[in-house]
Amino acid sequence: MVRRTKEEAAETRNSILDAAERVFFEKGVSRTTLADIALEAGVTRGAIYWHFANKGDLFTAMFDRSLLPLDELVEATLDTKEADPLGRIRDIFIWCMRNIALDEQRRRVFDILFLKCEFVEDMGPVRERHQTNMREGKEKIERGLRNAVDKGQLPALLDTHHATTILHALFTGILYDSLMWPESIDLKNDAERLIDSCFDVMRYSPHMLLRPAGPL
Repeated sequence: MVRRTKEEAAETRNSILDAAERVFFEKGVSRTTLADIALEAGVTRGAIYWHFANKGDLFTAMFDRSLLPLDELVEATLDTKEADPLGRIRDIFIWCMRNIALDEQRRRVFDILFLKCEFVEDMGPVRERHQTNMREGKEKIERGLRNAVDKGQLPALLDTHHATTILHALFTGILYDSLMWPESIDLKNDAERLIDSCFDVMRYSPHMLLRPAGPL
């Protein structure tokens, strides 16, 4: 009986997340109420509050459910024993682009995050969480690039902080454009070329190198 109750609770939680995803996508986050989600899920508002503290908590759970399973690849980019850390970074970005292009549910969640979410009022904690994820993600990218520099895959004088900024901006910009104007970018077929173009800039552009310190 206890197991069945836990299974039912998990099913209810998932049905609420599914409903939230549909309503957020249709109406936008700021215009969606918990009552809207409860109606869509066929549950009471009390059932929602049993699982989630507020709309922001529900939104975070919805997004976390769709996070890409990349822990193993990410760790490989940071592993000093990895022979091809730049290749693993390349794998991550290409996989992400193609997955978002091909997985309809995940693409819908990113559409909500990029185009239909206003980080105001009760969404303040969500904004902070998103900023933390961005900061931690960029820190891991830079560590991976430093690993690639140490392996001789990128110039020894590469400004890895600057390179991380460019790579992260390229990736998020491409995702934004693909969501806003799907016909403008073919993520499925062009992911490799897009990322390799950025890596070529890191390898060959003098503007990607550390600047010498100025006179004291």
